[in-house]
Amino acid sequence: MRRVLYASSEVYPLIKTGGLADVSGSLPTALLRMKEDVRIIMPAYADIMNKITRYVCMAKLQLPVGEVRILMTHLPDTQVRVWLVDFPPYFDRPGNPYMTTDGKPWDDNAERFALFCQVVVEIAMHRTSLKWKPDIVHCNDWQTGLIPALLASEHNSPSTLFTIHNLAYQGLFPYSTFVELGLDESLWKHESLEFHQQLSFIKGGLVYADKINTVSPRYAVEIQTEKFGFGLDGLLKHRNKDLSGILNGIDTELWNPEKDERLASNYSIRQLDKKLINKRALQTLSGLPETDDILPGLIDRLVPQQ
Repeated sequence: MRRVLYASSEVYPLIKTGGLADVSGSLPTALLRMKEDVRIIMPAYADIMNKITRYVCMAKLQLPVGEVRILMTHLPDTQVRVWLVDFPPYFDRPGNPYMTTDGKPWDDNAERFALFCQVVVEIAMHRTSLKWKPDIVHCNDWQTGLIPALLASEHNSPSTLFTIHNLAYQGLFPYSTFVELGLDESLWKHESLEFHQQLSFIKGGLVYADKINTVSPRYAVEIQTEKFGFGLDGLLKHRNKDLSGILNGIDTELWNPEKDERLASNYSIRQLDKKLINKRALQTLSGLPETDDILPGLIDRLVPQQ
């Protein structure tokens, strides 16, 4: 049994803005079924604290910004333990994890997620009252990118895995932010966190993690090209031997047409004719003519990357 600390900025069903949350809710659950000792760690956003009914304070850390609490709850309907990094000045606010209710990025996102990374490092190095030290720290996207960079200077640190869910989002901030965060000057170089005179959170994961993976074998190849590499294709080519892709799956309990109460008609692989009832219901709901012709559809986010 391996001890895995799974660090993510969002986890379904606690909070979600995209596919990162889906993976972060499903993968730890699958690991637990495989008898791995997995713990999720994420920020204690206001929406989460308003949603959960039970939690326990497991530890307190005194950091330069103030006291940070580690709260424990469980992922709904599972036995997966979730550790919440509770620091109200950074996380007890409206809006989603990254943006205000007006859709603008929080001005202090660098400070917020740097603190999150710092807390993960303290836990990973067994410098809290938690009686648990991970063998592996699994980091996800730029919000956790500083974790491998900070652990790289520690003695006897856990192994690190960094997963790229979307390379377009890199956590870029000015040099002044690098200074304000108090990061070691040795990290300000092209081979480390500096990216075109900016601080790049995601480079912390790409440069320092022991292994890198992403959401499909094809995407692992694509991000090594100029078109999809967003300026990081050279680095990813350099780390090619440590880079792999594992195709994202789906939660077959959540996405089960035999049980989904939101469908007009449930169906199974032996009752595919019943899909026609759902098609006609969608046509009616959308104000489209009822027809047996093929009905194309796309559920997606409209962002510049696409």
